[in-house]
Amino acid sequence: MSKGSQVDRDLIRTIAELLNEQNLVEVELEHDDFRVRVTRSHAQEVVHMPSAPYAPAPAAPAAAPAPGAVTPAPAAAEAPADDIGSNPGTLTSPMVGTAYMAPEPGASNFVEVGTKVTEGQTILIIEAMKTMNQIPAHRAGTVTKILVEDAQPVEFGEPLVVIE
Repeated sequence: MSKGSQVDRDLIRTIAELLNEQNLVEVELEHDDFRVRVTRSHAQEVVHMPSAPYAPAPAAPAAAPAPGAVTPAPAAAEAPADDIGSNPGTLTSPMVGTAYMAPEPGASNFVEVGTKVTEGQTILIIEAMKTMNQIPAHRAGTVTKILVEDAQPVEFGEPLVVIE
C-alpha cells in the first residue's frame, strides 16, 4: 500500500468521524484532482429516496393492512404552541424545507402516533434544496403527537413530533 493511499484512508476516517460528531449525513471534499465523498447511513433501515423531487404518487387502490399492522390513530388535538415548545419530548425542525412522512410516494410512513421509536431512528425526512435529509428521533419513546402533515413546508425550530 502506498503512502498516498494511507493518507487518503486517514482523511476519510477523519471525515467519517466528523459526520458522526456533527450529526451530518454527507460531506464532500475536492482539492485539485482528489475528490472524496463520505455518506453516513444506518444499517438497520433502508430508505429509498425518489430521484425526482417528491411528488404525490398516482392514485392506486388501497391495500389491506398487513396482519398485526398498527392502524394509525388520529392525531391528538394540538396543545398551545408554548406547551409544545417547552416539552423536552418535542422534536423540532433543524432546517427549513418540506417535511415528508414516508421515504417515497406511496410508501408507509416512518412513524404514526403510538409508534415506539429508538434514539436515532428516522422519524421523517425534510427536503431542502433538492436534498432529502433524514430527521432522527432525539430520544427513545412513543410518538404521542405528529404536528406536521405530509408535504408540509416547515421552518427552522418548528415542532414536528412529540416523543414521550
